[in-house]
Amino acid sequence: MGAHGDVRDLLLAPELEPGEVSALLAPYRFKDPTEADRELQRLASDPTLRQRLAELLPELLRCLSLSADPDQALGHLERFMRATLGPLQLVSELAERPHAMELLARAFGASTFMAQILVRNPPWFHWLADPQVLERSRGRGAIEADLDRFLAPLASVERRLDGLRIVRRREILHIGVRDLLRMCAVEETLGSLTVLAEVLVQKAYELAEETLREEHGLPPLTPGQRTAGSGFTVLALGKLGAGELNFSSDVELVYLYASDRGRMARRASAPTRDEYYAALARRVTSYLAETTAEGSVYRVDLRLRPEGRMGAVAQSLRGFEEYYRTRGRTWERLALLRARPVAGDRPLGVRFLGRVRPFLFGRPFDAAAVAEVRRLKEETDREVAKKGETERNVKLGTGGIREIEFLVQTFQLRFGRRRPGLRVRDTLGALDALRHGRMLGEEEHRDLRQAYVFLRDVENKLQMVADAQVHSLPASADEIRLCALRLGYRDERDRDAGEALLRDHRTHTEAVHRIFTSVFSGERLEEAEKTVRRHRKR
Repeated sequence: MGAHGDVRDLLLAPELEPGEVSALLAPYRFKDPTEADRELQRLASDPTLRQRLAELLPELLRCLSLSADPDQALGHLERFMRATLGPLQLVSELAERPHAMELLARAFGASTFMAQILVRNPPWFHWLADPQVLERSRGRGAIEADLDRFLAPLASVERRLDGLRIVRRREILHIGVRDLLRMCAVEETLGSLTVLAEVLVQKAYELAEETLREEHGLPPLTPGQRTAGSGFTVLALGKLGAGELNFSSDVELVYLYASDRGRMARRASAPTRDEYYAALARRVTSYLAETTAEGSVYRVDLRLRPEGRMGAVAQSLRGFEEYYRTRGRTWERLALLRARPVAGDRPLGVRFLGRVRPFLFGRPFDAAAVAEVRRLKEETDREVAKKGETERNVKLGTGGIREIEFLVQTFQLRFGRRRPGLRVRDTLGALDALRHGRMLGEEEHRDLRQAYVFLRDVENKLQMVADAQVHSLPASADEIRLCALRLGYRDERDRDAGEALLRDHRTHTEAVHRIFTSVFSGERLEEAEKTVRRHRKR
């Protein structure tokens, strides 16, 4: 019982005046107390449930008040209660496990996407609320084992592909809730999202290879050949390649095969290797990107392959070598810094990385190349400005994620030939290597690292709302405040959470842009050049 009365009266008193309802709900941050009361009455519509729910109500309302949007959280909770087959059992479980109540409130108040997952699959709540499940990230082995068990009884490829989509939703729910409850660092969230994508891309490849070989009368691959010896590999670039995937990322893929010579079997009707691997690449893409009632696995971006949209969907190792040797461009050097095999024939992918190393580090990254990177950023700046998002786009705007990536990649390509320690794929690892190599000062390293983690955290909180590829802070003050609350900011007496978020965003982006400008003015690269030369003389 608080200063405003006993909130249990909302469910137990015979009749309350609107003013009394508003007074009882006032401490819990509801924008619309009248609608919140209606939701509570709907929750307790079953007389056998009303008394138990009333006992739980003080703690439930406290947990709802901690969520980003208590009104939204309560609405999703009511829908979830209707979806579950045992509402009384659920209320009993919430009474016994208060952490589970906060889990639901935080998830429902932050993400309609995660609420829809649980409404659609109520039993997953019991799995998720198990402390042994929630308290640790899910490793590759656990996800693979669960995926194999789930797919084993499914006969058709269509049902197995839906199985991939379903397992992705469950794992994304686990990652998202841990992230919201601050049970892991931002870096761990990015790593978990990456591991999940690798498992699902590998399984999509296996299903594509299996079905295509059946159609052509080819013998199935052995388990060992699926990861070494198949002659076909899936390379990841972008954030998947770097091991830093977003909550709602595209996956940027390139398809590679060992040889373009001969046919797949010793008969005239057998497809050539070019034909077979092109069909396999298209099928992997389709299996990942096609949308059904269960959603999709991942949106696939193939634009980083040689010649982009105009290029072949898959190319041989020899074709890749020839292309990068004769026509590779500066932006492709930037992209390949983060390339790695994530599915199929991994040794083939490693061979590829060895073959393209001269393209990355065997030629100078001179002033013209640096100017080309700056030109690429200026093109992006103009596109972002047209949308009015220069100050709001956390990825592409001024002082955003892309400036950190371009800065890091420019140092890597300029000095990676002489400093092999710079040849790392992830942005945070590269920043650490630059500090270790004294190309970034301690303060610059700290500012860039903190900004990168902050901006990626903001990006994920924007994307988890509806599983949409959003990169810009909202234009409205109310929406910015909700984003801030998802990030863990709290309203203060003299400033709301949204203002605090904007202040921190401005501080980080100004620091990034200052360092970015100093690097691309040329002065900082010359200082780094002197540092490298001094090191070599020792």
